[in-house]
Amino acid sequence: MATTKQRSSAKSRTAKRSGGRLRWLLAPVALIAAALAWYWPTIHGYAITGTSYGARVACSCRFVGGRGLRDCKKDFEPGMGLVTLSEDVSAKSVTARFPLIASQTATYRPGWGCQLEPWKP
Repeated sequence: MATTKQRSSAKSRTAKRSGGRLRWLLAPVALIAAALAWYWPTIHGYAITGTSYGARVACSCRFVGGRGLRDCKKDFEPGMGLVTLSEDVSAKSVTARFPLIASQTATYRPGWGCQLEPWKP
């Protein structure tokens, strides 16, 4: 039968091991968070630019050119694979989204063509 001293010694070794593991798990998370914070302005800027371009091009393609929304995605530049499109036929608008970061809408107005909605800072 184990003594109280042996049990407490085993518990402290287990606690030390789990603390070391936790440190190794948190280190990559902290590095990723720091990198994301450092590059956030650049990532956010590219996301807004990509969604604005996507909404404007897809709106023109859909409501001026009369093509389907799926066909309009062929007009995107390389690297815009994460930008998704949705349309509101009654409002004649197309919304482009970059997951969790940016969204932009362009609306067709007769005589004016497709215009982006004002940006919200």
